[in-house]
Amino acid sequence: MPEKKTDKNTDKSHGKNYRNAVASYDRETLHSPSDAVAKVKSLAKAKFDETIELAVRLGVDPRKTDQSVRGTVSMPSGTGKTVRIAVFAAGDAAKQARDAGA
Repeated sequence: MPEKKTDKNTDKSHGKNYRNAVASYDRETLHSPSDAVAKVKSLAKAKFDETIELAVRLGVDPRKTDQSVRGTVSMPSGTGKTVRIAVFAAGDAAKQARDAGA
């Protein structure tokens, strides 16, 4: 009896939405960041907010301190998290905390 090949990329191991998404783009084509984000958004099929990870090769040596790269990004709509402040105080300090917005 011939042995069956089990390949993780067979049609039965992925759903039809995944197969349609894979068939709709070419991995060899280089896209601009805005085009890539638009393509990912058009292929989104999940029932939750999907995320995109970005890896950038900067060509710096992490062992050299003068080449370190650090930074932060402010998202245009914020992070979606609400800031909450908890204060453990009594008497006058509690009133001041409430007046300050805690």
